[in-house]
Amino acid sequence: MKILVTGATGYIGKRIIPLLIEQGHTVVCAVRGKLRTEKKYNDEHNVQVIEVDFLNKNTLKNIPKDIDAAYYLIHSMSNSVSKFQEMEKECAVNFKFAVQQTQCKQVIYLSGITNDTKLSKHLLSRQNVEKALQSSTYALTVFKAGIIVGSGSSSFEIIRDLVEKLPVMIAPKWLNTKTQPIAIRDVLSFLTKSLGDQRLYNTSHDIFGPEILTYKALLLRFAKARNLKRSIITVPVMTPNLSSYWLYFVTSTSYKLARTLVNSMGVEIIGKPSNINTLLDIKPINYDQAIKLAFKKIEQNSILSSWKDALVSSRQKKRVSTKYINVPEYGCFKDIKERKVKNEERTFAKICAIGGENGWYYGNTLWKIRGYLDKLFGGIGLRRGRTNKHTIKTGDALDFWRVLLADPEHKRLLLFAEMKLPGEAWLEFKVENGKVFQRAIFRPKGLAGRLYWYSVLPFHGLIFNGMINKLANA
Repeated sequence: MKILVTGATGYIGKRIIPLLIEQGHTVVCAVRGKLRTEKKYNDEHNVQVIEVDFLNKNTLKNIPKDIDAAYYLIHSMSNSVSKFQEMEKECAVNFKFAVQQTQCKQVIYLSGITNDTKLSKHLLSRQNVEKALQSSTYALTVFKAGIIVGSGSSSFEIIRDLVEKLPVMIAPKWLNTKTQPIAIRDVLSFLTKSLGDQRLYNTSHDIFGPEILTYKALLLRFAKARNLKRSIITVPVMTPNLSSYWLYFVTSTSYKLARTLVNSMGVEIIGKPSNINTLLDIKPINYDQAIKLAFKKIEQNSILSSWKDALVSSRQKKRVSTKYINVPEYGCFKDIKERKVKNEERTFAKICAIGGENGWYYGNTLWKIRGYLDKLFGGIGLRRGRTNKHTIKTGDALDFWRVLLADPEHKRLLLFAEMKLPGEAWLEFKVENGKVFQRAIFRPKGLAGRLYWYSVLPFHGLIFNGMINKLANA
């Protein structure tokens, strides 16, 4: 079949596309910016990448008319965007309008479990999206999941941060809320096995693992799986704001995502039993098995997708675009360096491995201090690291940078700063003609921006010289 996948650069989208290709389908990836899609898909004869923004009706014409089915995987966890629910509904309405103009027979929507009588703003929005997607021209299949456990998922990474960083946790009372986690492997099985299954047309099913656990139990079981001794003390005095700041400072999540999660964690996420497991012959694995599989992927350095690479983890509200890729030349402060290299390939490989656990090759303590300061003032800090230790792709998060362009063919890497700054900053590396070029560019905003540049100039001289020397000698 010809399948439209929305949210193709998201956590679920990146994982389902290879499965659909493997099954022999033709996949149409709907993205807001083509730069963030996997370059390997350019060589796939049965993959088509189209630019569509479902908040912009003018782009809907890019959707092919001959699609047979579609996945609706568009979600937002932003807490700062005004009229959030209206925007999600508008996306769904525009998607529905566009798909109704095609020959699509089935739309599969991944939502959240919404059985509690008191739902958070985001779970209510998921419910409203489901209503908006219902149509008389195609069949709607809805799967509702709770916490998804898998390498790179926001839930998994937050639990991992808490367990690995804190021997003793003084935690909010919402840790006693019950939930029903499900492995990412099983979520993908439900999504792919339901494709074209007419028994599931116009149906909705909760999907969940075999265990009902409190968030406290999730943390303690995770600790046990990692052979760590942990103690948790729950206190009733933490307000949602305090809880959000607690998550923000301890884990790799952004504050707006922490706030969203805290609001949702007061809601019990328990699925309603149905015959869906029997219908699709799926037996969901338990929480311990899901953790084991996730760490197997991490140890093999084969994480397919991470929530950190989604723009929800950043300060940048706009998509990666030519506005940022075309680095400004005027009205900017610049630090430009070049060195002869011993080996072009090795130097570029080292550039592509920069950041995260690999560090920045020189002055790592100073980088860490800059990360702590950024976090202190409400920024991202160095918490996100990188998804893969050795490879990097356009759109990836890289500590407090975003990868605007990773171009192995022309040996160029361009990063855009997502830390708190009184201006905009880029860091560019390029290898050509036996040399490595390194450019740090800062476009200041007002007097504060200019004062900032001159205050960090001595550190730049130290760090950037050391960094390019290490790269040149790779």
